[in-house]
This record gives sequence, structure tokens and C-alpha cells, in this order.
Amino acid sequence: MEKANDSSEYGFILEGFSDRPRLEMVLFIVNFTLYSVAVLGNITIILVCILDPRLHTPMYFFLANLSFLDLCFSTSCIPQMLVNLWGPDKTISYAGCVVQLFSFLSIGSVECILLAVMAYDRYAAVCKPLHYMVIMHPQLCVRLMAVAWGSGLANAIIMSPLAMNLSRCGRRRINHFLCELPALIKMACVDARPVEMLSFTLAILIVLLPLTLILVSYGYIAAAVLRIKSAAGRWKAFNTCSSHLTVVSLFYGSIIYMYMQPGNSSSQDQGKFLTLFYNLVTPMLNPLIYTLRNKEMKGALKKVCGRH
Repeated sequence: MEKANDSSEYGFILEGFSDRPRLEMVLFIVNFTLYSVAVLGNITIILVCILDPRLHTPMYFFLANLSFLDLCFSTSCIPQMLVNLWGPDKTISYAGCVVQLFSFLSIGSVECILLAVMAYDRYAAVCKPLHYMVIMHPQLCVRLMAVAWGSGLANAIIMSPLAMNLSRCGRRRINHFLCELPALIKMACVDARPVEMLSFTLAILIVLLPLTLILVSYGYIAAAVLRIKSAAGRWKAFNTCSSHLTVVSLFYGSIIYMYMQPGNSSSQDQGKFLTLFYNLVTPMLNPLIYTLRNKEMKGALKKVCGRH
């Protein structure tokens, strides 16, 4: 019988899509393409927000942080996934699994809170336009980002050691393409309900509480938009928020559909593809959404590229 701590010595085996070898090469090509677009798009957003002085506003400060998070979120697991898809070796070292889990928990949590912060920023822009720069002053923006990062890191610091230290009785196979918290908990050969309950409680604080704040913010925004008499004014207010609302719908929609279902109502493959969606597709789409729907961003891109 294998020792309980074999995983710390030999690492883990990420089964991923190994039961479908023909699908693996297709996934490699698709994921490599999407990851390349995500990296290029998010780096472009960050550079444009830094280089163009016209974008040195709270909205673009948060957008640059969102792009940085998306970049880190995808990079925490997609390169390892590409390596595993390319050949027969599906292993990941114990240290690599720890880094992947910690990154996934912390960055995902920070992004949930950041999206709520961005919703508050849009509320201030639409509902308090004359006082916007007074409300969203630079010190507040930095503090809000510090709260987001502090909360995300605290979640990862609490949950990562608990998940990694669960006794697995020599089990090394993870039925996923990354070291994700639910997959690691399912491997435990001891009662993991206390860890599951703590994870669920923290998920309520980090996922559902920010989502509630987003919905409240957009409730106030909708009421303010309906009070605008001119159609042009309503369209401008809607356009101010449409990109963020699209990003929120993509990110939270996939997470809630995956994690808020009872028991095992979704298949293992469905769970893998949903994880892939919010870990790769959403970070790839975010720069496109903000670029295509934002005149200021398109103008800044042309300026940075030398087209006046």
C-alpha cells in the first residue's frame, strides 16, 4: 500500500481529458490559441492604461488590475495544462500543485471583489457624476484594491493548507486538469466535511456578497438611467456600464452555474469545461469586450500604435 504522503514525494497525476486522447490534440490547439490571445490582449490593456495619460482615471486603474488578474489567473494553470495535453506525461509536482491551488483561490477571490469595486465605480460615475472624482479619489482606489487583494490572499492562506494536508491514503490521481479545491477535497480518504463547510462559508463571503453588492449598484444605476429624459443620455449611461455588466455576467454566470448546484448534478466533463471557460475564455474575452465597446480605449490604442 502506498504511503499517505506519497503525493508530497511524487506529486499528482492530472487526469484532465486523458480518457479522450483524440480530443486532447484539438484542445491543445484551441487552448494554445485562446491563451495566446488572452496574454496578448491583457498585456495590451495594461500597457495602454499605463502609457495613455487620458486613461489615468479610476475606471481604467481598475481595468488594468482586472487585466493583470486575468493574466495571472490563466497563467496559473493553462501552461501546465498545455504540457499535459501535449504528451503522455500528466504529472504535476506537489509544489506545483500548491502554487496552482494558492493562485487559483487567491486570484479568483480578488477578481470577485474587484468586479464589485468596479460596479461601485460605475454607480458613482452614473449616479453621482458631479462628485465622481471626489468620491473615487486615488487613495480610495488604492485602498479598495488593497482590500480585494487582502481578502483573496486570506482565503488562499486559510484554504490551501487545509486542502493540501487532508489525508489521501496514497491517492494521487486528480480527476481534473488543475489542482482545484473541490477536486482535492474529493480525493480525501477521511471526513472532509469541516473543510467543505468552511470552503462554502468563505465562498458565500467572497462570491455571493460581492455579487449582491454588484446587483444593488446596478439597481441604483438602472433607476438613475430611467430618470434620464433624453434617449442619447440614457444610451451614454448604458454604454458606460455595458462592458462591465457583460464581464460580470460571463464570470459570475459560469462560477454560479458550476458551484451553486446541489451535489453531483453536473457531470465531471461539464465541470472541466466550465472551469476552462472562466479560466481561459473569460480572460480572453475581457480585453475584446472593453476594447470593442469603448471609444476611449480604441482611441488610446490607435494613439499608442501611432495612428492619429
